[in-house]
Amino acid sequence: MDITSQHNSTSPTLATIPTQTVVDADTFEQCKAMLLAPDLTAKQIGSLGERLCRAWLIEHHWHVLACNWHCRFGEIDIIALTSHSTIVFVEVKTRRSTSCGIPEEAVHAAKQMRVRRAAICWLGEHGSTIRHIGVRFDVIAVTVTPTDVFIHHVPEAF
Repeated sequence: MDITSQHNSTSPTLATIPTQTVVDADTFEQCKAMLLAPDLTAKQIGSLGERLCRAWLIEHHWHVLACNWHCRFGEIDIIALTSHSTIVFVEVKTRRSTSCGIPEEAVHAAKQMRVRRAAICWLGEHGSTIRHIGVRFDVIAVTVTPTDVFIHHVPEAF
């Protein structure tokens, strides 16, 4: 799947970090290294966190079907198909600090409802074209420290 790169040329740092990229172009280690840069904005951290998760899912033999998919109900960060033919709607949360709580705590009930409604829209448009045996909703929390990046995958989070 090819997703067009979008760059913002207003900032030299932003210009080097596209908000979207070809799904399988980044490796996990490349994304991890980029996330460790100390001068990233919150938007860049979020975008890189999603790229890191896509690379991580691909390394775990998942097929990424869509990224940042929008409908009138909201956005789904990643839609993927597991090696066991389950369609997974993934919400990614990336944080530099846990001072305001762990990243997965940011996926509150209202956000879960928006993701569920968006998933129904996506399945209505695409679900019949993909052979699958089930659907689930996962959260992937990415915590970035000054020296490392940690992923916490929560299957069936909601």
